[in-house]
Amino acid sequence: MESIIVEIRAGAGGKEAGLFVSDLFRMYSKYAQRQGWGQKILNSHSTELGGFKEIVFELKNDDVFSKIKYEGGVHRVQRIPTTEKSGRIHTSTSSVAILPKPKGTEIKIDPRDIKTDFYKSSGAGGQYVNKRMTAVRLTHLPSGIVVTSQTERNLAQNRENAMAILEAKLLEKKEMAEFEKLSKERKAQIGWAKRAEKIRTYNFPQDRITDHRIKKSWHDIEGIMDGKLDKIVGTLQKLL
Repeated sequence: MESIIVEIRAGAGGKEAGLFVSDLFRMYSKYAQRQGWGQKILNSHSTELGGFKEIVFELKNDDVFSKIKYEGGVHRVQRIPTTEKSGRIHTSTSSVAILPKPKGTEIKIDPRDIKTDFYKSSGAGGQYVNKRMTAVRLTHLPSGIVVTSQTERNLAQNRENAMAILEAKLLEKKEMAEFEKLSKERKAQIGWAKRAEKIRTYNFPQDRITDHRIKKSWHDIEGIMDGKLDKIVGTLQKLL
């Protein structure tokens, strides 16, 4: 059974971007439930309005990577935020990273290469949720990659979650380094979902979702945001 780690981060757009992260997380969660996939939240930082600055979660099943791998990139939303008094349409963005979870022998980390810090987990607005030091920050010294986990009440579990994120990020770094060595022609054949590449726009006033890579749009935005992703996933699998 394979696993992937999905990382959704708020981009441009302030509080509205955080709400969009929450919407995307709900969309993928509902889709995962419909597919019968296992799901586990590894880390999250919530905002005061009920959104997320970032959320990191694991999805597990035999076909999970083949269906979700095309979701990596920048997602853009156009809508009137609930906080908007004058009815103006705002544009916000969130970035999605899809990280395959390494198999047993793919990534080996020397424990001496990791600096571990413990701190109190915080909630929306920065207030401390937990009085005990259960949140974990891992710094991988050779690469400078820093990961955190604070979703569990248990220190050991948070450390395990943080290690899972770190291993996936190190595998991505290794694959990117190998990808950079390839010729331009080979790169074009393989493609690589760049985190900075704008892949999709969710236009609520026009009830339309557009994928810019294949120049195709779908309607029923509410249904899609409720996890009915089959049409989009199926089309991307055929065309990309």
